[in-house]
Amino acid sequence: MIAYERELNPEQYRVVTEKGGPLLVLAGAGSGKTRTLTYRVARLLEDGVPPERILLATFTNKAARSMLCRVESLVGRGAGNILGGTFHSIAHRLLRSYASRLDYSHRFSIVDTEDARQIIRQAMDDLHIDASLSKFPKNTILAEIISLAVNTESTLEDVLESRYPFFLHLSPEIHSIARRYAQKKKELQVMDFDDLLANGRRLLREHPDVLQTLSQRFQYVLVDEYQDTNVLQAEMVDLIASGHRNLMVVGDDSQSIYSFRGADFKNILRFPERYPDCKIFKLETNYRSTPEILHLANLSINQNENQFPKALKAVRGRGTRPILVSAQNVLRQADFVAQRIAELARAGVAFGDMAVLYRAHYHSMEVQMEMVRRDIPFDIRSGIRFFEQAHVKDVTSYMRVLVRPDDELAWRRLMMMYPKIGKITFEKIWARLSRQENPLEALLSESFLKTAPKPAQAGLEKCRKTLLLLLSLEAADRTPGKIIDLLLNQGGYRTHLQDTYSDATGREEDLMQLGNFSTRFETMDEFLNELALLTNMSKEEDIEERQADRVILSTIHQAKGLEWSYVFIIGCADGMIPLQRALREPGGEEEERRLFYVAVTRAKDQLYLSYPVLDYSRSAGTLTLSSSRFVDEISPLSPQDEQRPFEQWALFDDV
Repeated sequence: MIAYERELNPEQYRVVTEKGGPLLVLAGAGSGKTRTLTYRVARLLEDGVPPERILLATFTNKAARSMLCRVESLVGRGAGNILGGTFHSIAHRLLRSYASRLDYSHRFSIVDTEDARQIIRQAMDDLHIDASLSKFPKNTILAEIISLAVNTESTLEDVLESRYPFFLHLSPEIHSIARRYAQKKKELQVMDFDDLLANGRRLLREHPDVLQTLSQRFQYVLVDEYQDTNVLQAEMVDLIASGHRNLMVVGDDSQSIYSFRGADFKNILRFPERYPDCKIFKLETNYRSTPEILHLANLSINQNENQFPKALKAVRGRGTRPILVSAQNVLRQADFVAQRIAELARAGVAFGDMAVLYRAHYHSMEVQMEMVRRDIPFDIRSGIRFFEQAHVKDVTSYMRVLVRPDDELAWRRLMMMYPKIGKITFEKIWARLSRQENPLEALLSESFLKTAPKPAQAGLEKCRKTLLLLLSLEAADRTPGKIIDLLLNQGGYRTHLQDTYSDATGREEDLMQLGNFSTRFETMDEFLNELALLTNMSKEEDIEERQADRVILSTIHQAKGLEWSYVFIIGCADGMIPLQRALREPGGEEEERRLFYVAVTRAKDQLYLSYPVLDYSRSAGTLTLSSSRFVDEISPLSPQDEQRPFEQWALFDDV
């Protein structure tokens, strides 16, 4: 028998030993949520519940496997008959047994993201829609639009209006594609990942006998990370648990940050409304952070109105207060972060015990550069390094061609953005261009265009017009910033972003920030050389080195569920945290505050918050930034107050 009282704290013990019924477990950051779930399953088995009558839903198969392996080690016998895994894998298991009820063969296939995009492409071909001519979004974007509509139970119009307003005029065509896509999947006897959830719920809704069988089979249903469920997942759980009503959901409403992916914050918030007889438990004992870090976190999240009030309590002894650093500008902020990391490393802190977190990828641009200069090893968890992103390399390829007209790699990237110019066609064009004294001048001549392969001529003409547009700038005005502006506003690159990427707005912000950043260099050649140097330095790292001890740079979203001894949250200025465009979304400010809370609670030993006081925008000149409202609202008026949640440092260069 497991000594539950000895191995669990009182909060965890009450959850683990509760008899049954609907249970809502509000598990604060670092409170041992996984441990509690694991021991709960072990307790059910010890009480004689057959493993095949337990369902455990998680958001990753790895999490389910880890918990079930731990259960086996605790009870000393197999837990293999427990149905545990992601919502998608659980739905898949159920659908395999009852596929015929939905007019599917039990041998139906599951298509991955790439296959789904190919079927959408086929649907467009069936409808005679030429994406290149009609300025349609690419099939990757269409897939995301359709997916979001399914997972949020929204109309396509609502999704387009809220997330993709630049495609609203194409609503009838997108509707047709979505219908044809659904038809083709049925004809091919395949389901995509969204179908697994939608059809799983449909099976339970439309077939009472199936619902009766499954709801009676699963005596206990447990759900991890409940705050991240969407409407389909929540209803599936409700239906499966409807027989015995032994439903335990575990999550933290204060860490609900994925509405952009379709997660519905209301699922956890309204659980007591759907289950008026539910018992609510709070896990508020935090094993991760110092009291000082938790004090700041509690003060911040308590500003939200829509929440279950809770207050994290530290097990650990006193540490040092978080530090708020106001830096002169983004360069001074980057210098501080890199310098402090270097000092900590010299003091014996492993690089892997430190992380730099930020709201948007472009906020890390200067920090990346400074860490490269100082030879500090780091990994990016928010994507690839800023200067290696496709859209950054796209716009800089135009600059490279203007500065060095014989740059074959730049020409290759530039031309292949245009219709009907692929690898083979480019090779043919370049074979002729490279023989010219100045390939740029040669391409601009109408006579050269006439000799190009006919299918590529329209694309080359667009390329030619864009280059002429850039060359219309006076030489002194031919700066990276102005080139970026022209490409976005007149050269068609904004449309290219919208057609190609679901995060087009964020990528456009990246480019605007790149333009602002470029003003630090006297010439475009100097700017391009700096980018090339940074890119080459990162490429010199081999695979083995990338596994070594490294500082983690990550967006806050990507950092959820992780922890580090030392955490730097940069860009804690209003408009950056919270992000200005996120505030326009319904409930945006509260979700941004939850995001800030998630960032703060990643820190174990020391937390640094920093922001630039001055920033530069090419459109508005020098801007004065204020500290984030999430910082201001928790700071007592008196700087001498012992309860002040942070110390303040100011870093300005001597004048």
